[in-house]
Amino acid sequence: MVAVPSNGFHQSLWRSNCLSPREEQELDFDHLGEGLVEVSSGDGPPWEAELVSRIRALSATEKSLVLETVSHYLEERGQGAGKEQVWGTEDVAIRELLEPWHLVPQQTLEQTFLFHLSGLVLRECDDTELVKSHLAHLLELPHQPCSQREGIALAVGLTSASHLEDVWAALEHLGRTRFLRSALCLADGQGRWEPELKRLRRPHFLPPTPQQPDSDLHWKWVSSTVLLCYGQVALHAREQVLPWVDSLASRMVYYFSCSSYDSALKTSFLAAAVMLVKALRREAGTQSYKFMQTPELIRCLLCILQREPNFLATPFRQKIILVIVGLSNLRPCLKPTVKSTILQTCLKSLYTLPPLELPDSSLPPQDPAPDVMALYQKTMCALDLLLQTFISENKSMDEVCFLLQHAEPWLKSDEGLECRRAVQSISLLLQYVADVLKFTAFNETLTVAQHTQLVLSLLHGLGSHGPLRCDLASQLLLTMFQEPGVKPEQVAEVLQGLFRELPGIVFKGIRQTVMQAVSALGARHTQETVEVVLCLGHPSERQVLPLWKALATTPRLTREVVTQLYMKLKLRPPRLLGRSLSEFRPISLLALGTIYELLYVQEFRATVRWAFAGILLGLLTQLHYLFELGLLEDISDYPEDTLETKPLSPCRTCLEALKGLFWTTSYWEVFAHLKLLSGWELLEHPETYTDGVTLLARAMAQYNCEVKAVLGQAAISLKSTEERENVAAILIITEFLSSPEVFQHVSRRAVDNCLSLSLSNSSQLVRAMSLKGLSSTLMHPKKVALLRSQLLGLLDSFLKPEPKDITGLMEVLSHVLHRLGTQGDGAVSVKIAQHLLPLFEDEREEVRAGAIFLFGDVVYSGGKKFRQTLKGLAFQALVPLLLHQADPCPKVVMKAKFTFLRCAILLKWEFRKELSSKLAWGRGPGAENDIFIYMVESNFSSCQQFLMQALTYLDSPLQGLKLAAMKFIGGMLQDYFTDLCFYLKKGDVKILQKSFETLREDQDSVCRKFYLSFLADVMELSQYVT
Repeated sequence: MVAVPSNGFHQSLWRSNCLSPREEQELDFDHLGEGLVEVSSGDGPPWEAELVSRIRALSATEKSLVLETVSHYLEERGQGAGKEQVWGTEDVAIRELLEPWHLVPQQTLEQTFLFHLSGLVLRECDDTELVKSHLAHLLELPHQPCSQREGIALAVGLTSASHLEDVWAALEHLGRTRFLRSALCLADGQGRWEPELKRLRRPHFLPPTPQQPDSDLHWKWVSSTVLLCYGQVALHAREQVLPWVDSLASRMVYYFSCSSYDSALKTSFLAAAVMLVKALRREAGTQSYKFMQTPELIRCLLCILQREPNFLATPFRQKIILVIVGLSNLRPCLKPTVKSTILQTCLKSLYTLPPLELPDSSLPPQDPAPDVMALYQKTMCALDLLLQTFISENKSMDEVCFLLQHAEPWLKSDEGLECRRAVQSISLLLQYVADVLKFTAFNETLTVAQHTQLVLSLLHGLGSHGPLRCDLASQLLLTMFQEPGVKPEQVAEVLQGLFRELPGIVFKGIRQTVMQAVSALGARHTQETVEVVLCLGHPSERQVLPLWKALATTPRLTREVVTQLYMKLKLRPPRLLGRSLSEFRPISLLALGTIYELLYVQEFRATVRWAFAGILLGLLTQLHYLFELGLLEDISDYPEDTLETKPLSPCRTCLEALKGLFWTTSYWEVFAHLKLLSGWELLEHPETYTDGVTLLARAMAQYNCEVKAVLGQAAISLKSTEERENVAAILIITEFLSSPEVFQHVSRRAVDNCLSLSLSNSSQLVRAMSLKGLSSTLMHPKKVALLRSQLLGLLDSFLKPEPKDITGLMEVLSHVLHRLGTQGDGAVSVKIAQHLLPLFEDEREEVRAGAIFLFGDVVYSGGKKFRQTLKGLAFQALVPLLLHQADPCPKVVMKAKFTFLRCAILLKWEFRKELSSKLAWGRGPGAENDIFIYMVESNFSSCQQFLMQALTYLDSPLQGLKLAAMKFIGGMLQDYFTDLCFYLKKGDVKILQKSFETLREDQDSVCRKFYLSFLADVMELSQYVT
């Protein structure tokens, strides 16, 4: 049986005579670079973090001095680099130079540290020119010593973390100016070199020259340095290197192919490949990319493998194969021809090794002597892992046959040792194949009951405290659920069993695998899975919510799950007389509670947006259904400003789900619109349900909230046989007809047919609303002229000095403007808006409230031609609307908040959503200050106009407005004093001083205190403003 680790390499539990692939992975992939060159993990030594913090504290000049110091010292040490430099345990000179910046570590100072320090300083350096200069200087150092090459590469790799493009340009320049020149010189006289390279499509190495002058030795191994640089870049640049991998790999292949083959080149290329694989395995986004240079890298690795001596003395064979395993996991999958070459080369390299029992005297002398047996076992484990990887990528008998075909010649070998080795590999491979491929066949031989029992046994194993057993059980469950073995009739028992075991799963990785299994089961049996999980408990419960999240792993599955919940919401049986609520729990109530919770689950957000129209009509219909059942308890007693987690009643859940639908899909304008007009409260009662739906639809039409989708869904609901669905649908359709954008989504004929059919509906309300829709201005454009004429007559009455019943007149104006929508007379709208502004200060509360509310309708009714003029009037109303939020009449306060928000939306303020929250729920000085800041910051250049308007309210007969004006003026003087100095004129300051003087003698102590608090600011302002 097989478990598949999450990192893409496969382990087997049946190996007995050598290390398991997991052990092999831990031993070799985490330490793959050991024995080659100094290959870092990319995370840095323990002292690096402290050193980086010191570097970041340096100024740009200090960083430059550090780089100059280290660079000069490295250059001096490398002057006669004909052989490896030997550094002492202490180097006093460099320590003294670095001590002022506290950059000397506690441990021994070595050359590697200086390169590491250079790389860290360059990484933290913001001066691009300085980085480029020191990169060039680093790459000009001698490349002969191995430690020098490794140090240069480390510094370059660290630098690439912040300056990838500059590093790339420096390496490209080095290749053009140094390597390419020397490579071309070496290629002179080799007339067949380039054609042969193209023909063989494999690395072709330049022959070594017998003698080279000292000047050439400086650059002889530059290709090895560059290879190490590319490896370190891959390791340190993290996720930003992913788009560069193909270019990086092609450069590695180029340098390897066009250089003289020697130990340094071999070691450097393999080390670079190791670092590249480590980097790709570490990054989560690797599988999102396709890497087209993988086959070329593998060809170079195979070339090294072919050149290895025919005995085991180093871990190179094992490491080459493990790197190929890592590369084979990348996208796209390797072509059969490439895999064939890999198999031929690897099998030959391992199977033809001499007997391990040969005496050490037959091998070249090495100090220390290698453990040949351990090397052999590790190398054969790597080969087994390679074969398993090919199977894991293509679980088919065709792939098995493909591998066996390559092993068959070795089974027929005349050499007994080669044959035995092939037999061992094939035996292990076939055992692995049996565990992977025949598991499905085994499942198919079981009865449904036996299969269920097997699944339940595996589920029971998930709670084991042994990670190996848990891992095996979870992986087998995942395999079973991914295959078509589980029948629909098994889903309930299986999921219930899994739910019982969930609390006992102690390992995070096991739980993740189990959730993957739930996802796989849900993809195959969505309806059954949703029905079972619905009944397991409320989705807010700790063990239930992860199951719903597991059903949201792919867009397709998430949509199917939400669709199933929507269908369950429509199952609304009548409540029989005599049955209590505890006895009557239709599945639609379970679906309702689940939809409400999933609105706030991130994994479902996109799908909720996709299903917006269906969910909206479903919730509105469900609320009507709950009213019919009489489930009205606690619907009006819901405290919004408490953290109490008392379970919600069905009606309250439905209403909160409606709110959440708009909030979580970012239609906050609609949400706030209803909140500030107490529209959500209308939906709390059966008597005002239709008013609430109408107001909701009106807000949606005004802010263009999913109009097309909701209109289509409403047309479907209007054809339903259920009256409650017809009611919600006709209310929405009729209200949408006040928006001319409707006919951008549907034809007039389609709307006419839909409404005409509804005239015969059994519901009187549906018939009446259908008739209203048919008589709208959109359906009868000729009515626009009549309504405009009526509007002119109303305007005449409105402009009279003392119109009779001005409140009723404003209500009629509001109704006519609503029916006209954006087809109204813009000039009339402007006159109405101008006349409404003074009425904000009327002594009658109902007039103030009516004028403020009507103003919000008027500024939206003028059409495109007069939009700018109306925006100007909306801007002019901002200060009055802000101050009237302190009006003594609560009705005026709410109307002022509502119209203030509408003006902010019309003027497209930056902080509209935050403003809506403060207006709807904000209380106290904190909320008042936030609203003040949103207003001023969104109209930064209007400080002068705002201040002048606020000064007029210091004479207001309403004490609340007067105090609000003082707060506003004080805020301007305190927080925006500099801006006032810039925008105010001398005459403005005189008005300000005069207004302040009136407060000095005010009978109210608050006014006198305000005068004393800000008098100094006013005097100072008068000195600055000229």
